[in-house]
Amino acid sequence: MITMLQHWTAVEVRALQAARRMSNIEFGAHLGVAPSTIERWVQVERPIKPRPVNQAALDTSLRSLTFEERRRFTALVPDSVREEEDTDLPEQPVLKLHPVDGKTMAWIPEGIYLAGAAERPVWVAGYWIDVFPVTNADFARFVSATGHPAPQHWEGPQPPQAFVDHPVVWVTYDDATSYAEWARKQLPTSAQWEKAARGIHGDLWPWGNAATPAKCNSRGSRIDSTTPVDQYKSGASVYGVFDLCGNTWEWQSTRTTGDRYELKGGSFSSPFDRAAPAAFNDAHREMLDNDTGFRCVATAFAK
Repeated sequence: MITMLQHWTAVEVRALQAARRMSNIEFGAHLGVAPSTIERWVQVERPIKPRPVNQAALDTSLRSLTFEERRRFTALVPDSVREEEDTDLPEQPVLKLHPVDGKTMAWIPEGIYLAGAAERPVWVAGYWIDVFPVTNADFARFVSATGHPAPQHWEGPQPPQAFVDHPVVWVTYDDATSYAEWARKQLPTSAQWEKAARGIHGDLWPWGNAATPAKCNSRGSRIDSTTPVDQYKSGASVYGVFDLCGNTWEWQSTRTTGDRYELKGGSFSSPFDRAAPAAFNDAHREMLDNDTGFRCVATAFAK
């Protein structure tokens, strides 16, 4: 159950800003609007009519209030709020098998999510994302079908048997892109990946806002190696996507500078805080290591 509004007026906008204890400049940056827009909204006593993207930003900001912030908000406008089911999230993850590489994918619906440490409202079109990172077994089928070079730690064209259900590693950005093209998919943008991990409310972790290292394979786990992609079931996101924190860094399609691309998710060799979905990392496209892999997205399924 979450706090919802029938209509936004200056009273509710001022209350939301006060609950978050933000200046006009900070609140505008938080919502993705100009400070002058905030000033205009808070001077109108009748219901305001923001553009759909701004309406969604206000609604999302309200939904993501902490307990203490919500207490402050409802104390200022107790008659304006009601409790509703969150209809933006499915009761159960929507899953489907991809026809080319056979991997299970989860549907992420279009809409706003809160991005980055600043929790900027960002709109993302709907897409499918792999429930699990690409495993050694998945990559072996790609190698067999295309003749692409196998990762350097494999025993010829086949991965070590004990690691077939672990994420593939020792892959460059170009290796990951080649697999995606073969599967008729793409590497995710950093926005797509982060929304799959954080949901629409900007949760700090896939499982919620509690920092719980036991829900992923990071350095503190002291495993010092990858683990099976389905091992940390309690660490799945609200969309049913696994291994978004820890185990391996994941290549993104988002270019940073030159030949560098973003990486997301942290790894078994990284401190737990580096696994936060909002955290930034990047690497040169030719980088490869024992803690870097990938997963794919698709906007439509190949026929």
